[in-house]
Amino acid sequence: MKFELDFRSGIPIYVQIMDQVKHLIATGALRPGDQLLTVRQLAADLRVNFNTVARAYRMLDKAGIISTQHGRGTFLPEELEQAPEKLRQQALDGLTRHYLAEANRLGFSPEEVVDVFEQNVRVWKEQGRRGDLDK
Repeated sequence: MKFELDFRSGIPIYVQIMDQVKHLIATGALRPGDQLLTVRQLAADLRVNFNTVARAYRMLDKAGIISTQHGRGTFLPEELEQAPEKLRQQALDGLTRHYLAEANRLGFSPEEVVDVFEQNVRVWKEQGRRGDLDK
């Protein structure tokens, strides 16, 4: 599992971990039955407090997205309570909220944001949705 945390984003780290687990499920990188890293291993890999990862796992477990089995580990259940498509939509919603919050923080108006967004969507469509928009 590859996680990228942004410690300056203002989004709590446990939320970023939760969002990234959901993203991995939505994209098929994690599949039903897969085992996740232990809380201790993920905390060490990410260089964050053990309790931060434990909180993310606890909330994902409560939502039925993962299943923690004491003594065995943490897994994706064979039957997810939330379908991968719903998780994809939640991920898109989260990305959009983050984008808009950052644009607002930088002082852009809604009209400016819409203009830039529409320009980037046009480029994306021209590149066949698979182009590299980071350039």
